[in-house]
Amino acid sequence: MTMRICSLLPSGTEILYSLGLGDQVVAVTHECDYPPETAAKPRITEDLIEQGRMTSVEIDHHVSSNIGRHGTIYRLKQDLLETLEPDLIVTQELCEVCAVSYKEVQHAARVLEGRTRIVSLEPTTLNEMLETILLVGELTGRKDAALEKVQELNARLQRVRERVRDRERPRVYAMEWLDPPFSAGHWVPEMVEIAGGHEVLGKAGLKSERITPERILEAQPEIIVLMPCGFSLERTVEEYRRTRFLPGWSGQLYAVDGSSYFNRSGPRLIDGVEILSEIFHPSLLDGPERGENRLNEPNRNFKKLS
Repeated sequence: MTMRICSLLPSGTEILYSLGLGDQVVAVTHECDYPPETAAKPRITEDLIEQGRMTSVEIDHHVSSNIGRHGTIYRLKQDLLETLEPDLIVTQELCEVCAVSYKEVQHAARVLEGRTRIVSLEPTTLNEMLETILLVGELTGRKDAALEKVQELNARLQRVRERVRDRERPRVYAMEWLDPPFSAGHWVPEMVEIAGGHEVLGKAGLKSERITPERILEAQPEIIVLMPCGFSLERTVEEYRRTRFLPGWSGQLYAVDGSSYFNRSGPRLIDGVEILSEIFHPSLLDGPERGENRLNEPNRNFKKLS
């Protein structure tokens, strides 16, 4: 089966490429940066706000304002969509900050006279993310490849579970935004638990939540992991250095690449679980398991700040 596929979701793009469908992807979003081959694809969306030089608090303000006015912070290039005439559009309805408005996608697709199928990926847990891989595989004729990918990812999760079994679990706060503070929701609390930690503020399967510094201090996390949505590791460190961070809290503080390994509901969430397990239990890299652990290069995907 050969299709023309338009991806309006970075995690959707990652899933498509993981199933060997890169040659059938005809357009991606302006935020799709993985795998590197996506750089050659036409960009079918653009940002309504310039986030590159804004602080966390400025981005929060502009995102809230634009969603209130437009229902989204992105614009879909409808003329390009009409030119490409895709057979399948991969998008989502879960989060207004993650992708172009679903209603806008539906409206734009009407001009294609029903020739285009729209699939909305709505995972809120790790298991549901794996199910979206199977769904995409079924829709694109890659059912066997999808099943093999899911089995591989499940095996990696099981290896982490076995390594952290019977270990003491540190109290963890996964921080999805720095200013104002947000807890991490959906699949992240589950990732923390599988990696051998105990999430003290985020709620598994539910949306991230704006919280107060006082509430964070009351929860008494031993480890805080900074994973602001859409930020690279480097930008997360930069943002932390210009933020007055939780006066009165003392503990271990780490920064990770939220955009790559925690915010997007794609296969690299499993990398995120492995990264967290290394943060929570660094001794996992010692002894006979070292040769098996994918993260045997210290600090490759995270940075300790305190």
